[in-house]
Amino acid sequence: MQQKPLSRAEGIAVGLDIGTTKICAIVGRKEHPGTGVIAVGSSVSAGLRKGIVVDMDLTTRSIRKALDEAEDKAGFRITSVHIGIAGGHIKGFNGYGAIGIRGGEITEDDIDRLVDSAGAVYVPVDREVLHVVPACYKIDGQNGIKNPVGMRGKRLEAGVHIVTGSVTSVQNLIKCCEAAGVEVADIILEPLASAESVLTKAEKDSGVAIVDIGGGTTDIAIYAGGVLRHTAVLAIGGNHLTNDIAVGLGVPSDKAEEIKKGCGCAIKEMAGETINGSADEGHGSEIPVDYLAEIIQARCEELLGLVKKEIEGFLSPSATAVIVLTGGTSLLRGIRELTENITSFPVRMGVPTGMTKIGFVDSPIYATGVGLVKYGLRHCSDHDFESSGIFERMKEWVSGYFNKK
Repeated sequence: MQQKPLSRAEGIAVGLDIGTTKICAIVGRKEHPGTGVIAVGSSVSAGLRKGIVVDMDLTTRSIRKALDEAEDKAGFRITSVHIGIAGGHIKGFNGYGAIGIRGGEITEDDIDRLVDSAGAVYVPVDREVLHVVPACYKIDGQNGIKNPVGMRGKRLEAGVHIVTGSVTSVQNLIKCCEAAGVEVADIILEPLASAESVLTKAEKDSGVAIVDIGGGTTDIAIYAGGVLRHTAVLAIGGNHLTNDIAVGLGVPSDKAEEIKKGCGCAIKEMAGETINGSADEGHGSEIPVDYLAEIIQARCEELLGLVKKEIEGFLSPSATAVIVLTGGTSLLRGIRELTENITSFPVRMGVPTGMTKIGFVDSPIYATGVGLVKYGLRHCSDHDFESSGIFERMKEWVSGYFNKK
């Protein structure tokens, strides 16, 4: 039976999490009450390296496979998606913007002008400003203003966080989606999408770092005082652990991945004794788990040391600030305890919340996908979805959504 196409008027949104190791398509729908997950499709990711497309044909096939599974479960054809963007090409830095107020009372248009002003910074020709996120406002020299709309003044200023990305990397990702038969409704920075699905407003106010440990990269977003303060992408992820295990134990990569998921531990003292397995499958020898843990712990300590450096200066260990782990590698046994030991912050696992039927995606590996769906459902409209204007919309939704909740 031929599937009918998805209708945006039906209040449906699809989040497409295109990762280095997996691709996940999550279909969500507005319901009464709340919103719900109605279908999930996934596939093994191919054609990407550290979040960047290196083989468009393989990436397109992987996307199509995940979409096919989601369509079969949902019962309709998917025509548009909200995708996340990450990878080593993403760079964030802090900046400043200022404008004069024409009418005396500050409006949404003034905020847009301020964002445009702050985003008018020099970037190399091969990069594009993706997001401009006001962190704090100032009116006529008065600090500490969170939402200036409706207030009066002559000069509006703001410290901002600016995120840039490689133009070609973004374009290649969009082309892969189009080749797979779907248009890109919007692009969202992945750690911000994950934050939307797993963080609370109280955590953003008191201080929180979301650390999304994916296959190829680790993405970080830091909030304090209710606003985004810092973003970073580290070129280390779960695949590095797999490679270390493969080399250390002399086993193929697929076997190393199986061992990591089944028996891996980030702290040697928490490991058991031995596991079955061998570099030579025919001999059936046993591998000491403490040796396996040594391999994993060394790489995890390197990664978490880099995470700690990114957090320093934005958050201080206290009774309120916390680190939230998401991503597939966050399921590794002992990773939460090791993160607490190295960073001195309390750590919790980031499981998606805020949607009905969440049992479909009740795991940190779906944090980004659920966040993409939640964003899409909040912004269902009839506006033009052509991808040619994607960069301008990315500036708009971040400044107008994440910092005005």
